[in-house]
Amino acid sequence: QCEEAAYEERQYPAGKWACVTKGEPMYEQSISMSFMKLMRYICKENSVGCYLGMTVPVLNEIHLTQQGTELEREVITAYYLPGEFQQNPPVPMDPEIHITERAPLRVITRVFYGMTTEETILREISLFWELLGSTDTVHRETYIVAAYENPSIPQRRNEIWFIRRA
Repeated sequence: QCEEAAYEERQYPAGKWACVTKGEPMYEQSISMSFMKLMRYICKENSVGCYLGMTVPVLNEIHLTQQGTELEREVITAYYLPGEFQQNPPVPMDPEIHITERAPLRVITRVFYGMTTEETILREISLFWELLGSTDTVHRETYIVAAYENPSIPQRRNEIWFIRRA
């Protein structure tokens, strides 16, 4: 019986992402509204007028308040454009969707299951810090929640990403 690794390190290449920034009162509202906008873009509301194809994970970039006890309201939800659209991304019909070139990313990542709420995310960040111990090789103010499955799946697979310093 093989025990699952507590966390792993990964490197992601640079690439183009469709991003929406929302600052609703609750984290869940921000990601839900942003994801619906991105789904409309993916499905047809783009300059080529066709389905672009779904990629995973969908990323939610979050920032902690200075005290580190809660999330800042503003969340960036990002969808990686499929390979065939990386060079020439379809233009979104929705002005709130921005196409962004993101730099290569090195992350330390840990899996968790279930709903992503402010409470569960703060708990996962705290648990991950306990696991890692004291280190200054990762950022403490910006984190990424990576979602791999449809939000309606009760025990969906997510990851918390700690971003490595350059």
